[in-house]
Amino acid sequence: MECLEMKLNCLREKTEKPVVMILGLGSVGTYLLDYLLGSGECFQVVVVGRTLEKMEMDVNIVRIGALIRGKNRSEVLIENNIDFNNIDQLGQVMKKYKPDFIINTSRAYSGLKYGSISWNAIRAYGIWTPLAIKYIRNIMEAYKLADINAIVINTSYSDAVIPWLKSAGKSYPDFGSGNLNHLIPRIQFAAAKKEGIKDYWNIEVMFATAHFHDVVISKEGHTEGIPQLLRIFYQGRELLLNQDELFIDCKIPMPTDAKRNMMNASSNFAIIQSILKAIREKNTKRLFSPGAFGEIGGYPVVVDGAEQKAYIDESVFSMEEMRKANRKSIALDGVEDVIDGMLVYTDALLEKVENAFLVKLPKYVPYEKIDETAEMIIQTIIIPQTRLKV
Repeated sequence: MECLEMKLNCLREKTEKPVVMILGLGSVGTYLLDYLLGSGECFQVVVVGRTLEKMEMDVNIVRIGALIRGKNRSEVLIENNIDFNNIDQLGQVMKKYKPDFIINTSRAYSGLKYGSISWNAIRAYGIWTPLAIKYIRNIMEAYKLADINAIVINTSYSDAVIPWLKSAGKSYPDFGSGNLNHLIPRIQFAAAKKEGIKDYWNIEVMFATAHFHDVVISKEGHTEGIPQLLRIFYQGRELLLNQDELFIDCKIPMPTDAKRNMMNASSNFAIIQSILKAIREKNTKRLFSPGAFGEIGGYPVVVDGAEQKAYIDESVFSMEEMRKANRKSIALDGVEDVIDGMLVYTDALLEKVENAFLVKLPKYVPYEKIDETAEMIIQTIIIPQTRLKV
């Protein structure tokens, strides 16, 4: 396994169509497959999951739909009966295809948006971190065994998951998707509305915050009274907008079913597309990534295709400012720290969980207790709460 700079260099030297491996073909994975095949790019896409019949049906409708639109130039291969708890099996699949990109869209407890349980009850998402890390931990162990150079993108709660892996001295994904990526377009739309700007896509946003504020701004249009590290530019001038008024307009109604995962799939697609364009055009592309380089929270990241490197963008905000803002945000999500391979919950979260679910979470979750803690959360919170909703 090589550093990100080496991975970017390997991608630059590749002349064949890029190989993208999607781990988990739920709604996020299926939407991502649709976007890849609909891009007109020539990919080899390997979808990896459990059930062949379901995967074949999902792959077939995407392949045919993209070809109807005249866009499909890609090859899609299916690897089924893959157990995401079996590191050797995952490693063999990676070694077989040697992907350029690996996208983890798998979930330890599928078919459920964890936030549907936690947001109204405790207004925090950090409780689910042990579930979010469970499969990507296995995937990264398999990745190490496979000894490949793929760029790895994780989709589930990367704000804390990637730092947890890094702090434990383990291999960790290069990028996180989702969360912060979903809020940037809302800000562009809101700023365009305030300023009467028609080409809203040319509005440049510089922003660093963690998952809690991604959610509370999107859902409720406010920041819980915490000023955000945000600056907005258009055609070289800064737009001096009132944050409170701006974030009210970021509250855009969204579906709560699987259609919502169009955004997460779009985030993954945007990262892949930005990296490929930066490499091919030998220029720079900015993207936003939770958990970037193992940092807690979400950050602006620059991919420099000319130099084959990527780094957190400090052109507007310093690293110290961004780390501080992210710590404040993720604490409201129930994560006090991630340090020395250990997730530390906030006391406020522990109290909320006990009051809402009658469950006592441990204050500290060592890396070695991930499976045990994840199973405890499933058995004592998820299953009882889903039964109540039936």
